[in-house]
Amino acid sequence: MTTERSPQRADGWTAAVRQRLGLGRLLPLGGAVDGTWIAETAAASVLRAAAVEGAVLGSLRIGPARVVLDTDTRVEAGGPAAGGPAAAVPPAPPSGLPPGPLRIEAEFRAAGDRPLPDAAATLRAALVAAAAARLGLDIVEVDLRVTALIEDAAPDQVTDPPAPAPAPVAKVDGPAGEAAAAVPGVVSLTRVLGSAVHTAEDHIRIEVATADDRRALDVARSVRTAVSAATGTGLPVSVLVTDVVAAGR
Repeated sequence: MTTERSPQRADGWTAAVRQRLGLGRLLPLGGAVDGTWIAETAAASVLRAAAVEGAVLGSLRIGPARVVLDTDTRVEAGGPAAGGPAAAVPPAPPSGLPPGPLRIEAEFRAAGDRPLPDAAATLRAALVAAAAARLGLDIVEVDLRVTALIEDAAPDQVTDPPAPAPAPVAKVDGPAGEAAAAVPGVVSLTRVLGSAVHTAEDHIRIEVATADDRRALDVARSVRTAVSAATGTGLPVSVLVTDVVAAGR
């Protein structure tokens, strides 16, 4: 049965699907007990800011590492997850990658006045450092490919990719939302996978945008702690970081 509202409803679903696909992969932050994820587009925007002189990043993807590691023995620095080691681990968000080591695949254009292996090594180190210090991603592999040489760093050869559309800002409502919004480093609650606060029978999921002057994993951990205390349900809490934006925006 069709109605006059059907086209509008279809447009709404289309927009929601496009917004969801625009996040890219949902990447695990920290370790298996942290219960936090970040959108690939959000992570990529931070990594692009870490590019080094003489290297211009092109395409950049983040996904599971190809190496096989014992993830049970990997300990991420920075403190325990909310609720301590014995806390229940919430499920991943829909289509979220399971916790584990990650791999960066990127293309870049390099300055022609420097050996390419040196340029690649410097860029690789910068990406790994930014992923750990600014996000909390466990990057164990970086695969780089040179696509072109830049002569004299000509301005017309250096272009930035279009910025992803920001996630829709959600209204702060209820104890969980109010607790999450009050955490230092949270810029706003967002609503890409549904409502900003998703409560299921076995877990609570919170969507947030974080400020770029704080490590995303640290903010997400604090959100988990705050929401757990505010709700008092005992349900495990997961956090999805959909955006990392300039502080004070």
